[in-house]
Amino acid sequence: MKNIIGAALCLAFALLLCTPRMRSQSASSGQASPPSSKENQASIDQSVALLRQDLRSGKKQTIAATLQLTDAEATKFWPVYDQYSDEMSKLGDAKYALLKEYANGFGSLSDDQALSLTKRSLSLDEQLTQLRSKYVPIINRVLPGTKTATFFQIDRRLGTLIDLQMAEQIPLVQEQK
Repeated sequence: MKNIIGAALCLAFALLLCTPRMRSQSASSGQASPPSSKENQASIDQSVALLRQDLRSGKKQTIAATLQLTDAEATKFWPVYDQYSDEMSKLGDAKYALLKEYANGFGSLSDDQALSLTKRSLSLDEQLTQLRSKYVPIINRVLPGTKTATFFQIDRRLGTLIDLQMAEQIPLVQEQK
């Protein structure tokens, strides 16, 4: 399952990052005009939304299989997890918006723009850490300590896998020429 999720994530972000370059190549080669930028972006946004939904579903299945909750624990845990997941999703929205901004400016970012993207990315990392810290005691109220720790291990591992897949696909910032 990890390979499928990783491959899908790579494909989506490769598409996201390559689209501006492919459009400019098509235009310069004299081919028929590609779909408009808005149509292209809407298609990418829709694909990424579906991918993110699949990732959330896969993550939930992985957590369920690994934690092996009793019925009483599951009844208490899943509503809390859904709240946590919703808050994580908002951070994911902000991360995706930042990636889109980076992709749209790739190769033409000014020093100020590059620094702004870096600061906002680091701020998102801090918000993610704060969110996890906020939920440790909340989840520990519904699960024993070992299952709480296991949940956060799984959450971090899956997040790290996703971040690693994204990092492999995102080119380094280029100095403006």
